[in-house]
Amino acid sequence: MSLIKRGAPFSFASLALVVLVLSGCRGGTADAPSEAAVSVRVAEVTGGQVEEIPLRFSGIVRAAQRATLTFQLSGTLRERPVELGQNVKPGDVLARLYNPALEPARDSAAARLEELKTQFDQAQREWERSSRLHQRGVVSEQNLEQIAARRDSLRASMATAEASLAEATRLLEESVLKAPFAGQVEALLVERDEFVSAGQPVIRLSSPLGREVEVRVPAHLLSHVRVGQELPVWSVQDRNRDAETGTVIEIAQGSSIRGELHPVLVSLPPQSLGSGEPVEVGITPVRASAMTVPLLAVVRNDSGTSVFRVDDATARQVPVKIDRVIGERVMVHPGELQAGDQVVYAGTTRLVDGDRVEIR
Repeated sequence: MSLIKRGAPFSFASLALVVLVLSGCRGGTADAPSEAAVSVRVAEVTGGQVEEIPLRFSGIVRAAQRATLTFQLSGTLRERPVELGQNVKPGDVLARLYNPALEPARDSAAARLEELKTQFDQAQREWERSSRLHQRGVVSEQNLEQIAARRDSLRASMATAEASLAEATRLLEESVLKAPFAGQVEALLVERDEFVSAGQPVIRLSSPLGREVEVRVPAHLLSHVRVGQELPVWSVQDRNRDAETGTVIEIAQGSSIRGELHPVLVSLPPQSLGSGEPVEVGITPVRASAMTVPLLAVVRNDSGTSVFRVDDATARQVPVKIDRVIGERVMVHPGELQAGDQVVYAGTTRLVDGDRVEIR
């Protein structure tokens, strides 16, 4: 939390009254540093980056690997051998669809292919026999070409029939829904004997290997999160439980419409929170706070205003640019000072740059 309070604008005249009292026989920097340590008192520079209280955003834990399974054709759900919550392995049958046109279409394509194969074999034998007769001068060149053309036409028709059979077989296989990965049946969306349209969700499957949660945050908070950042995740159902540590894996920027919320995806540790469990994800805004030093720490001389910063028991004179006086502190512009630096506020009249100091 910033210690700054709103105050009156800085007046160099008022500051001069303070630093005039602080001026002494060693107020300039032209004197040589003293060998004996000067006894001083110090205070910390405040400001810099300040973390606020975490803001909590609600979400629902879900499986990192999940799938909503559908049929690619329509029909009636004939069989569903799995139950809600059941664990399945890759390739396990989850549901079967009945479509009265599928098996006849497959059988018809297979019969057509067999017919064409028979005709092609016959045409091939006829061409071989005619080719021998052509060599003996019994069959003309024109008749031989006609037989060859019929044979080639049957070969092309046979290729088309093979493709039709493959398509009909594939559609029949599509009537059986199988598990694409090892997981747990998370939802059963269609009951047995119900009509199912092509593309209609039937079963939802999730893997137990990973968990994640998606939360939506305002656009102004996106600058406070980054991919790879760790965030606290609290269980809503168990308030006494310690927070888990999640990792940001995706940040969706979206548009810049005012008030729009942006998805942030957080990965959770394995075996930490259950799928479907409500949680809260904490995002801590970090804001820049104005940098301040004690008013008594400011020294004014011919070169301007400065403070004495203590580094390894040595006073170093650091120039500062004054913004304004706020109570007993002075707001300064960021420069060589950093939050947490120690500056001298008592004993400055006896100091020059480079003096050894003793903090009391």
